[in-house]
Amino acid sequence: MPAAAPTDRDARFWDKTARKYARDPIGDLAGYERTLEAVALRLAPEHRVLELGCGTGTTALRLAPGVAQYVATDVSAEMIAIAREKAQGASLPQLTFEVVPAEAAPWPEGHFDVVLAFNLLHLVKARRATLEDAYRLLKPGGLFISKTPLLKEMNPLIRAAIPLMQALGKAPHVAVFDADELEGDLAAAGFAITERDRHGSGAKDPRAYLVALRP
Repeated sequence: MPAAAPTDRDARFWDKTARKYARDPIGDLAGYERTLEAVALRLAPEHRVLELGCGTGTTALRLAPGVAQYVATDVSAEMIAIAREKAQGASLPQLTFEVVPAEAAPWPEGHFDVVLAFNLLHLVKARRATLEDAYRLLKPGGLFISKTPLLKEMNPLIRAAIPLMQALGKAPHVAVFDADELEGDLAAAGFAITERDRHGSGAKDPRAYLVALRP
C-alpha cells in the first residue's frame, strides 16, 4: 500500500516533532506496561490487528509477535519512517507500518479482529468518524481497545494553555471531553463497552482504558 502524503496541519506538526517524540521516555512506564499486559491477554495467534495512531511503533513492536497480522498506522509520514527504522531486523513479517488517517482506513468491512487506539482519540478532529470506521473494520465480536487522556479531568491551566500553544504551532488539535462523553461516542458508533479501567501508577489517572465490543 503506498504511503499517503500528509495534507493537514496536524500531520505536519507530528512530522516536525517526530524525532523528539521518539527520544522522549514514556511518562508512566508502569501504567504503560499494565496496558500492554491487559491488551496482550486479549490477543490470539490467529488475530488480525489494526493499530490507529501508532506513533513511532513502540507498542506495535511489543504486541505484533503474538498475532497473525498487525497493521500499525499513523497520519504522520515521519512517525512511520521512524517506526520502520525501529522494525528493521526485528523478524516480524506480520507487522507493517502505513501512513493512513485514523478516520479513513482503507480496508474492507470486518477485516480485523482487534482495533487499537492509544493516546489518540483526543487528537483526532473527527472522533465520531474514527469510531464509526473502527466499528466498520471489525468483525462481529471484534474488540476496539483504547486508552485516552481525558482533558476535562486534568488541571484547568493545561486546558487554558492549549489555544495559545496551538497559535504558536506548539500543539496539534486537542479535544476536551470526559469519560461519559467518550463512552457516549462509542455507544453511538454501535459499540458495547465491556471493560472500564485506569492503568496509571499514580493516585489519579486521567486516562480511560476502555474495551468495546462490536456485537
